[in-house]
Amino acid sequence: MPRALREVVYVDGVRTVFGKAGPQGLFWKTRADDMGVKVVRELLRRNAKIPPERIGDVIMAATAQVGDQGLTLGRDVALLAGIPQTVPGFAVDRMCAGALTAVTAGAGEIAMGAADVVLAGGIEHMGHHPMGADVEFNPRFVAERLVDPSAVTMGATAENLHDRFPHLEKEDADAFALQSQRRAAAAWENGVMRETVVPMSVFTDEGWKVADRDEFLRPDTTMEGLAALRTPFRPGGRVTAGNSAGLTDGATACFLASEETAAELGLEPRMRLVGYAFSGVEPELMGIGPIPATRRVLEQAGLTLDDVGLFELNEPFAIQVLTWCDAFGVAPDDPRLNPYGGAIAFGHPLAATGVRLMAQLAYGFGERPDVRYGLTALCVGMGMGAAIVWENLRVG
Repeated sequence: MPRALREVVYVDGVRTVFGKAGPQGLFWKTRADDMGVKVVRELLRRNAKIPPERIGDVIMAATAQVGDQGLTLGRDVALLAGIPQTVPGFAVDRMCAGALTAVTAGAGEIAMGAADVVLAGGIEHMGHHPMGADVEFNPRFVAERLVDPSAVTMGATAENLHDRFPHLEKEDADAFALQSQRRAAAAWENGVMRETVVPMSVFTDEGWKVADRDEFLRPDTTMEGLAALRTPFRPGGRVTAGNSAGLTDGATACFLASEETAAELGLEPRMRLVGYAFSGVEPELMGIGPIPATRRVLEQAGLTLDDVGLFELNEPFAIQVLTWCDAFGVAPDDPRLNPYGGAIAFGHPLAATGVRLMAQLAYGFGERPDVRYGLTALCVGMGMGAAIVWENLRVG
């Protein structure tokens, strides 16, 4: 029998700081699932009006679903965080769009009436689980030429984008990276990140310390310094550590609810989910994935890009954002685009990043009550893209 779908709202979202992957990083001696527990507990503390037993599902993403992030992660983290045993949970993987997919999966549950409140997020400990380290690629991919061999090396796919779009030069990528670092530094200085970042006590070789600042921040970055960096993916290439996101550890989590439940509980949701879309592209050009995803979600929502006042795009590589800008006629220095900086400065813990984008968009909506619609979008390994359009619930 026909029934109406329910509207889905974003209530709140938080993240850990993002630390360098590896023995010198903040989270080297911290379990991946414990990072998830930290953000979940903070989310529960900040949203005390949500009874834990009202949570209908806990959905956590991870790209490497092994080791300390290998147990059915949503259930694992929920139990460790003290959420009642009656609340179920599961894990999801769409690589870089993991947390974004956790959100869309939870939104579907809410829209269908299967849950009133969902907790969704992502965890990636790239120090413990380097990308691809525990993966056995099917030899048919290369033997039967199903994908270009470069598709399995993300830096190589970024170099491919430079090849495909030769007018987007290394200097353009470096300039965007410099902008990302400066905007991120300003966001930390102005207290923006304190609204969404959860400090966490971690054990290190020097003893206990508080992880309270992203480790890839480089406020003293210069164009001269960026120009001097080596190009590890190709001799004489254009992709460097300076115009790419570093390998990172981190966790994110957010609360979604139905519009009716939010009103019932006296919550103050930040955004309404308008629509979402996923797309597939050539795996060796995975960075263009957000272009068709953005087009699809705008068409679905009956909007044009001119209707969107804030864009939060992931920055695994500067060239990836530049191709999106090129496709839509958006200047790379447009103040609507990543106004608080992006992954080049913060880092990109794969499956966790989607909720970081949402948290920053929600903050931006609070600062810009004149903006009605915003976009969060990512490219995804093996040739995909993802995009969500959100509506500002604080429009003045």
